[in-house]
Amino acid sequence: MPEIPTAYGKRFDAVLAYIDDYLEGDLSLKTLSEVAHFSAFHFHRQFTAHVGVPVARYVQLMRLRRAAHRLASGAEYSVLDASLDAAFDSPEAFSRAFRRDFGMAPSAFRQAPNWQTWHAVFAIPHFSRSISMQVRIVDFAEVRVAALDHCGPPAQLDESVRRFIQWRKSSGQSPVGTQRTFGIPYGNPDTTPAEEFRFAICGELDGAVLPNDYGVREMIIPGGRCAVVRHIGSPDHIGESIYPIYRDWLPGSNEELRDHPLFFHYLSVFPETPPEACQTDIYVPLQ
Repeated sequence: MPEIPTAYGKRFDAVLAYIDDYLEGDLSLKTLSEVAHFSAFHFHRQFTAHVGVPVARYVQLMRLRRAAHRLASGAEYSVLDASLDAAFDSPEAFSRAFRRDFGMAPSAFRQAPNWQTWHAVFAIPHFSRSISMQVRIVDFAEVRVAALDHCGPPAQLDESVRRFIQWRKSSGQSPVGTQRTFGIPYGNPDTTPAEEFRFAICGELDGAVLPNDYGVREMIIPGGRCAVVRHIGSPDHIGESIYPIYRDWLPGSNEELRDHPLFFHYLSVFPETPPEACQTDIYVPLQ
């Protein structure tokens, strides 16, 4: 791992040590966020940014690693024992996960451990690359918007976007040519269960939202200090610009996050702008 400024480094050292010490205990998002002294709201994104994998995946990998080590070290350690120690519901579920990550059954690994695969599985992905960013601190002015809430798999978000565009065109409110377009993710699509994912598609608004059959409502994006990073390229790959904010910039910035989700300001109009040329400003609310 690269060096992380002391305050953040100590928090994540404490979390990783806690996971190592309590692999058979409660390693829920709530518990680990309390160990880190972060709100649960932000912890999963910060953990993923710093460690390289979502917290639930990291916990599972650590449990599988311990099980693999024990299987290779002692013939008396059964697959059933390993599955129970790794907190799987059944030996079958454990074996599927083990085979997925190690490319072989637990019993086969015990007889002939594949240590090359071991090291590949436990490589930390995001720390292998460094990204330079242009970060600005701005005072974002409160904005009133019309919003359509998408609830469900991220893969179906485009359907909700099309519905919001239909509302804009049919209502005449929040015209794309003169009013800004925003998006607010209420969870990380990499870690949030698909059926629980929520995203607000928003258009700047001058007057009140008129009654409609689209489910469009009125809301406020609050004002305040924000870090801003510009993402150039398809919004589908915006995570490539989000993770470095939390991993590389935030720890050394002496800034604290405000308890409000980050949000996007879409600067390009699709489909007029090709995906590779799209520009999106990412706003991260700060204290």
